[in-house]
Amino acid sequence: MLPADAPLSHLGPPALLLLQLLLPPTTAFFPNIWSLLAAPGSITHQDLTEEAALNVTLQLFLEQPPPGRPPLRLEDFLGRTLLADDLFAAYFGPGFPSRRFRAALGEVSRANAAQDFLPTSRNDPDLHFDAERLGQGRTRLVGALRETVVAAGALDHTLARQRLGAALHALQDFYSHSNWVELGMQQPHPHLLWPRQELRSLAQVDDPTCSDCEELSCPGNLLGVTLLTSGYFGTHPSKPPGFSPHHMLHLQAAKLALLASIQAFSLLRNRLGDRGFSRLLDITPASSLSFVLDTTGSMGEEINAAKIQARHIVEQRRGSPMEPSHYVLVPFHDPGFGPVFITSDPDSFWQQLNEIHALGGGDEPEMCLSALELALLHTPPLSDIFVFTDASPKDAYLTNRVESLTQERRCRVTFLVTEDPSRVRGRARREVLSPLRFEPYEAVALASGGEVIFTKDQYIQDVAAIVGDSIADLVTLPLEPPIVVPERPLVFNVDGLLQRVTVRIHGEVSSFWIRNPAGISQGQDEGEGPLGHTRHFGQFWIVTMNDPLQTGTWEIQVTANGTPRVRVQAQTSLDFLFHFGIPVEDGPHPGLYPLTQPVTGLQTQLLVEVTGLGSRGNPGDPLPRFSHVVLRGVLQGEELGRVPLEPMGHQERGLLTASLPPTLLATSGPFSLELIGQDGAGQGLHRAAPQPCAVVPVFLELSGPPGFLAPGTKAPLTLRIASFSGPQDLDLRTSVNPSFALSSNISRVHLEPNESAWGHLWLEVPDSATPDSMVMVTVTATTDGEASTAPPTHAFLRLLVLAPAPQDQLPAPVHSTGLVLTTAGPVFHPSVLETPSRAGGGLVGTPWWGTVAGVLLLLGLAFW
Repeated sequence: MLPADAPLSHLGPPALLLLQLLLPPTTAFFPNIWSLLAAPGSITHQDLTEEAALNVTLQLFLEQPPPGRPPLRLEDFLGRTLLADDLFAAYFGPGFPSRRFRAALGEVSRANAAQDFLPTSRNDPDLHFDAERLGQGRTRLVGALRETVVAAGALDHTLARQRLGAALHALQDFYSHSNWVELGMQQPHPHLLWPRQELRSLAQVDDPTCSDCEELSCPGNLLGVTLLTSGYFGTHPSKPPGFSPHHMLHLQAAKLALLASIQAFSLLRNRLGDRGFSRLLDITPASSLSFVLDTTGSMGEEINAAKIQARHIVEQRRGSPMEPSHYVLVPFHDPGFGPVFITSDPDSFWQQLNEIHALGGGDEPEMCLSALELALLHTPPLSDIFVFTDASPKDAYLTNRVESLTQERRCRVTFLVTEDPSRVRGRARREVLSPLRFEPYEAVALASGGEVIFTKDQYIQDVAAIVGDSIADLVTLPLEPPIVVPERPLVFNVDGLLQRVTVRIHGEVSSFWIRNPAGISQGQDEGEGPLGHTRHFGQFWIVTMNDPLQTGTWEIQVTANGTPRVRVQAQTSLDFLFHFGIPVEDGPHPGLYPLTQPVTGLQTQLLVEVTGLGSRGNPGDPLPRFSHVVLRGVLQGEELGRVPLEPMGHQERGLLTASLPPTLLATSGPFSLELIGQDGAGQGLHRAAPQPCAVVPVFLELSGPPGFLAPGTKAPLTLRIASFSGPQDLDLRTSVNPSFALSSNISRVHLEPNESAWGHLWLEVPDSATPDSMVMVTVTATTDGEASTAPPTHAFLRLLVLAPAPQDQLPAPVHSTGLVLTTAGPVFHPSVLETPSRAGGGLVGTPWWGTVAGVLLLLGLAFW
């Protein structure tokens, strides 16, 4: 073993070890942290996944010193709980948010857990190393890792994280579902991740390996064989005689599963390179830059404004932590839209953008929402998308689907429209256009947490400056009331963790003033004032407040014609992520089944993950604490209810949960989530989710084949529809992007309360399908009946088109009575320390990697 102080340059592909100890036995690795209610203290798939990712991320930071900052030292992390927030603060500096990184880890963890929930994967023994199908399981495992690499190389990181989650689930299951630990093995299997290495000494179905036992745990019932065998779950195939659980070995299995997961992450890092690996896990505080551009002849000023802002962002942030890691560009006109251009290279993005010019005529309306949908499919989650246009949408029928997609992707859409809805410009028109023609933009902006800004050509370059501000990862502060009410001030709270507060006012404003807690006011006069700097562009006002701000209650009073819009934003690292889920308490794998949105009539759990807890005013202050969440109607601002939050696991992890009863979710309109708490000094904290939520009328689950799509094949998909409220008649529609043929055996369904229906779909992948590309399948369920006001429910499924690789086809396992291990492999010497933390935390031991492991890692990658 190399000494702890060995220079990093002498080490192979590295990993650090963190693990939980002194845990009670359980059956296997449960899906996620919600499983701890059924098995307190158990190690879950989520624990293993997040801890392995944090270890490899730390090693990445150790080997790649941050520009302009001192390098990290391993000894600074020894004996400490390893947290994403701490890693980001140490590497990028205090105040840089880890929100995207933690969201990416959440995507991988949820995809991992989904293997135990989805009907196409939960009972497949090949995906869990069950039923003596170890060779087939290894083939699926290596295939999922290969698909991860291909999807990441195509910059579809959402799909890559889904396949990575599936691969890690299988890899971790190998150590809890096989007898590898019972055979006395102290290190991960040396051949499991290498496609060309044959798995030997595998038991067959008829080989006796242990005696029958009906107890909860059965030590000492192995028959002394050295064959590698597996467990059985579910009813097919049925368990043969002589198989029984060994719960007492849960901890040893978890140690090896964690080591193997670190191996897998390190393999991906070597295969993708440090930049590619960082993009896979969103190891950056920066947002992406995504433009949707109308390219018709009247858009010259708008296109120039987009170019100026893009150039400014690229030049200002190049080489800094806030340099965008992903660039997306989608042009549109009438009747066409696209193609989408995606890159991680700022120079390529600028070159592509610079080649776009306003050409040709084109009458209003345009194919704006089709282009926006294409951008959403290729823009990373938690990003801002900016739409530049002067025309209304021709494809307004896509409004509901695009709304749902913005919430599934957690992307915020801002429309910069250089045509006022009350004004007619010199653009050709086929017909007289409705003054309500821009309502689809308003609906999408509301659903995504964005906004629609109407301006004029002469102001577009100044108004477009909000692009740079928005990708700085601003949070929107809650206003009370949320909309302007005549002669009533808007109120918002400023805490000590907020910086760079800006107030934006848009409308026919005659006057406004802003007042701080000390009673000092500032009006609408341009230039410097006692509270900040005011700029004015037509009907658009921006007030940038001076730092540091006085904490407490601030007021805004606006006098205007109509209803002006007011938005207050600020920079802060203290924010939160949230997810919905259904508790699954029966069956072999209890856990939390994830939902994109709550479902009417269904008991739903809200899981909150607070980011930036370490960013308190003084390092010695106690951590901020959050006590409850407020649900608020978006349209009128009414409070729907308050739900207490319960902490889960270690406080520094920032995990909170709340139970949302069906009566609270009986709202028919969108609602927002607001997190309420106090900082370490007892001052109030108030954060709002960046996007509103909606309660959907039915549960819709769409799942596909566990592997990739091959050109020239037909892939089966499974659809489940369930109602938990009143009787419902539903119409079902499907769509595919790109336009592959899709058939279905179900188009209408009637459901009684608590009733489910199942359907089957067949996706035809043509021979001409582009390899290494993504396919998005969408199913939409619409409540039948003219009187229905329920919104449509959408289910989205991403699939990968990939040409089969003949070298990945492994020979069938050969029965052998020899020893399990006869070939030398990586020699690992783990150093394990105890830690009380849960999912995402752990104590760091000494480095355990070596040069032999490094050689094997580099050689093995060539076979993916």
